[in-house]
Amino acid sequence: MGFRRRDVMTGAAALAVTASVPRAAAAAAPLVSKRPPRGQRRFVSPAVEAEIARVKAKIADPELAWLFENCYPNTLDTTVKIGTVDGKPDAFVITGDIEALWLRDSSAQMQTYVHLAPKDAALRRVFTGLIARQARCILIDPYANAFMEDPTARSNLGARTDQTDMKPGVAERKWEIDSLCYPMRLAHGYWTATRDKTPFDDLWAKAMRRAVATFREQQRKDGKGPYHFQRLNVSPTETLMFEGYGAPTRKVGLIHSMFRPSDDACLYPFLIPSNLFAVSALRMLATVQREARGDMAGATDSEALATEVEAALRAHGRMPDGQGGEVWAYEVDGFGNAIFMDDANVPSLSGLPLLGAADRSDPLFRRTAALAWSDRNPYFFTGTAARGIGGPHIGLDMIWPMSIITHAMNSDDDAVIRQCLAWLKTTHGGTGFMHESFDKDDPGKFTRNWFAWANGLFGELILDLERRKPALLAARY
Repeated sequence: MGFRRRDVMTGAAALAVTASVPRAAAAAAPLVSKRPPRGQRRFVSPAVEAEIARVKAKIADPELAWLFENCYPNTLDTTVKIGTVDGKPDAFVITGDIEALWLRDSSAQMQTYVHLAPKDAALRRVFTGLIARQARCILIDPYANAFMEDPTARSNLGARTDQTDMKPGVAERKWEIDSLCYPMRLAHGYWTATRDKTPFDDLWAKAMRRAVATFREQQRKDGKGPYHFQRLNVSPTETLMFEGYGAPTRKVGLIHSMFRPSDDACLYPFLIPSNLFAVSALRMLATVQREARGDMAGATDSEALATEVEAALRAHGRMPDGQGGEVWAYEVDGFGNAIFMDDANVPSLSGLPLLGAADRSDPLFRRTAALAWSDRNPYFFTGTAARGIGGPHIGLDMIWPMSIITHAMNSDDDAVIRQCLAWLKTTHGGTGFMHESFDKDDPGKFTRNWFAWANGLFGELILDLERRKPALLAARY
């Protein structure tokens, strides 16, 4: 049997889309902290606790303040495992209800605390440990998206039966460009915040060289490359055609991604938001290589690949918007075929500014994001509970809070942001946390009640508003 994230859950989320909290019960629930008792928290950071207190004091709406206090520390409270490997810090960060480390999720989960790292030596140790763990994971298999805590263990997921080159320590082996981009972004964020060279040792440098080489392999200029993947599953989003190598492409310099950040298979292998992320991530990597290690050759190589992919994106990554203009496509094949849609998982077309992959004010991005937040996107849903973007992973009519958060972070319009905050406040199903998705007409019907990435992203939204729109936090919703 194949594996999807929604198939491996605990608690209420084990019921997947059948999980249901009556609206009346949710509305009547007292605003009691949903955090674990202090003695049961995986990691406690004084800097993070001070940040919670500082920002919460500026939030006038009691329920929004409660959501922030529950969500923002969720990664540290519940998902971080601290240890040592060869006498050096190690941090294994699970996604929440799945006992595995995703390179994407673990990076995004910790990114929300990076600005506090200079204030907290113990928190810096977590970052150092995670950066090292990710480097070791990449060296196990740069094509894998998820890893086991024990690098010698066999996958504990259904993925262990996948027809691909499964290695010990790998939990799942879906090749996704963003799996390698996120550790580059995390390294850059940590270096920029702290100027601490500790994590950027020879192991990290070797892993980053392998990551860049993997991007080049997946340009597939010299054959199909080493990666192939097939899964015995009834869903076509879980496997790849043509003996696991995916749909045909014309080799134009873009990087092939066999799966999306949702872990769903691509229709066309050139996933444009992930290629855009690769351009920005490679340039972030080059900065760390040059400044933290004095690795001029590595930085030059990273920047050269970024420039090449950027040129290919300009030539092949756009499509007509049907209104006389152009937008970024979601996926293309290099032959001139393209699809437009958006998926809530970041990198998405809507989420490019969150990753430094587009400027929020760029007209091309603005047109693209507006089209994604419309009926032109088959995964944009409008219901009585909210409006937002979902994706194939969970199914139709399921909105991901991540898309509402992203929409608010992209906006300078107070009315838009207020509406997004109101939706987030009224769709948590009484749990006090963000979910993977909820039904557009019934927010008590949701998937994943322990999804740390979405919780952290909600925290980032509140911090973002505290910086640029503090008056919105002083209102009630």
